[in-house]
Amino acid sequence: MAGRIAAFLYGLLCYAAFFGIFLYAIGFIGNFGVPKGLDSAAVVPFGEALGINIALLGLFAVQHSVMARQWFKKAWTKLVPSVVERSTYVLFTSSVLALLFWKWQPMGGVIWNVGDGFGRLALQVCYAAGWVLVFVSTCLIDHFDLFGLRQVWLYLIGQPYTTPGFRAPGLYRLVRHPLYVGWLMVFWSAPVMTVAHLVFAVATTGYILIAIRFEEADLTRLHPEYAEYRRQVPMMVPGGTPWGRSASSKLATKTLG
Repeated sequence: MAGRIAAFLYGLLCYAAFFGIFLYAIGFIGNFGVPKGLDSAAVVPFGEALGINIALLGLFAVQHSVMARQWFKKAWTKLVPSVVERSTYVLFTSSVLALLFWKWQPMGGVIWNVGDGFGRLALQVCYAAGWVLVFVSTCLIDHFDLFGLRQVWLYLIGQPYTTPGFRAPGLYRLVRHPLYVGWLMVFWSAPVMTVAHLVFAVATTGYILIAIRFEEADLTRLHPEYAEYRRQVPMMVPGGTPWGRSASSKLATKTLG
């Protein structure tokens, strides 16, 4: 029983770390309520700042993608108990993000600056809506499983863990990746776009577009019905025709999975 309690407390700790980083990210990207925002004044030479920022973004991309792959999970769970594998992934991701926020180097230079008025308000509303969409998207596909709490809770109460079947609830019937739509809204809804912010937005957008390829390959292998879902539902633009396939056909009304 002590081992079950320890695993549950570890899962809670990892989730708390994620939630703290999530809240900090809102202020960091939005440039409010934190010691140093994404668009703060430059303090080191441009070339040095660019190199540091690219290294930080690259570290996040490698950690976040490699640890999510099935081949890594199979090897990793030989060292880490499977019940806390997801929590450990969340902890590693939170740690890398904390490092990025700590060591990020503002770079100066303003690409655009939307002054007071409707335009600025619209971008701020879009920024807030992006964060809401990110959170809601995780809840629709089981927020607590995604961040490891369901696994450690079931272990604590002695019930076996079963991987959630594939489902397409709510927003996932409009686009395959509402979570990523939310992130793109967050990254690009900037009343003031500095060079550092542009580097961040371009790099994270590129990462998302690449990560989708790997993620959907994994989903197709794990859930055969995902291939049909992919043919019927656009990637990120409702009503769109991503990568040559029409999204006009209706998604089956039954829950997939």
